[in-house]
Amino acid sequence: MRFVKPIFKRLLGVLLPGLWLTLTAARATGAEPAAPELPFEKYTLANGLEVILHEDHRVPQVAVDVWFKVGSKDEQPGRTGFAHLFEHVMFQGSKHVGEDKHFAYLQKAGVSNANGSTSEDRTNYFEVVPANQLELALWLESDRMGFLLDRPGLQETFDGQRDVVKNERRQRVENRPMGIVNKVTMEALFPPSHPYHHEVIGSMADLTIARLDDVRGFFHRWYVPNNATLVVAGDFDPARTKSLVEQYFGPILQGPPVARGTAPTVALDHEKRIAVEAKVQQPQLFIDFVTPRHFAAGDHELDIVAQILTGGKASRLYRRLVYEMQIAQTVTASQQSQLLDSIFEISASPMPGHTMEEILGVIDQELERLGTTPVDARELARAQNQIEFDTLRNLEPLLARAERLQTYNYDAGDPDYLQRDLAAYRAVDATAVQLAASRYLRKDARLIITVTPSPDAPIMGRVKP
Repeated sequence: MRFVKPIFKRLLGVLLPGLWLTLTAARATGAEPAAPELPFEKYTLANGLEVILHEDHRVPQVAVDVWFKVGSKDEQPGRTGFAHLFEHVMFQGSKHVGEDKHFAYLQKAGVSNANGSTSEDRTNYFEVVPANQLELALWLESDRMGFLLDRPGLQETFDGQRDVVKNERRQRVENRPMGIVNKVTMEALFPPSHPYHHEVIGSMADLTIARLDDVRGFFHRWYVPNNATLVVAGDFDPARTKSLVEQYFGPILQGPPVARGTAPTVALDHEKRIAVEAKVQQPQLFIDFVTPRHFAAGDHELDIVAQILTGGKASRLYRRLVYEMQIAQTVTASQQSQLLDSIFEISASPMPGHTMEEILGVIDQELERLGTTPVDARELARAQNQIEFDTLRNLEPLLARAERLQTYNYDAGDPDYLQRDLAAYRAVDATAVQLAASRYLRKDARLIITVTPSPDAPIMGRVKP
């Protein structure tokens, strides 16, 4: 199991045979390329479960992907990390699936990929199986959706998985170089009243005091069909699949209406600086800004800004810091898009003999240039083409298409969003890039975290007083 930020932006492929060749040829002639499609059918069961079907008969496989619209943002104070803990419990068996039998059934059926993940915004469960094992996958997912608590030994399972998650936290935070940085970042960018204030994996103290009653309450509130979406993608017969979905998921009782909290407006009005020391070899600089939510105005523009800054060896920051000045070993920039608010982050590590302040000075120059001077047309087109190219190739695996449909359905409110998504990138002009950079990437509205090596500090790091 893993916890992730729901940001899909790298990998390349072809959704339909010859699609990228068609797009490239059209651009070469100056014609507007035909918009690609991600065909699907969406309907809703009587109990509120959303179902999205995407057919592709080229490979005899099928991906089954279930999203529950609950993540760490929905946790209660004192119960942080519970969404991720619950993800682990979901794999340990249900009423008709014995302890540790979930993966055993799938392995015998020839599964090629199966797992789950938790983010701030959602929890997903998926498996990619041979096409003739679709019914098995649907049965397994429906049994844990409807009958997770109706099984013996739930207390022992909960206790065991809580220990597993606590050990995972030790591996990913306490014993990870600079493991404290994510915690410090979220707490500094978002106030305690904001759902993103705490880490997805939660605190060790909250995990320790979690109880089985918490499992029951969490399940009945969030793990209901009217708070979930099922995507089936691949080689299947639509009529038979609809019948199977109704057979296995239809009898699950609808839960109460899902009440969601609201997020306060986040607006940094000054520069925050936090110094961290850690038992690491190289210093590291992080610059973070709170930016618009996924698919909101400014989100596409900031994706393009990130591509202009560090997308390849010809990008502005890579060319200056790594190639020309040779004062940085690495530099990256990304718009980390999320449901409520996003984070734009620039990260860099200096070469020996150079400082983070040197690097910060160059970054500030380039951000100011982006905010005051229109970007060159060729540079803008290169960034747009690379993002579109990446987006299309990312749709090659079945599971990636299922996840994209889920993301569009949840974050944009419509799974039929691919064409609008690509069109939004194409519509960004030099003025929009300039406005986005000047509005959101300001010196007086950012967080700067510097990590300096210290042999006496813990490997995860500590905030210097």
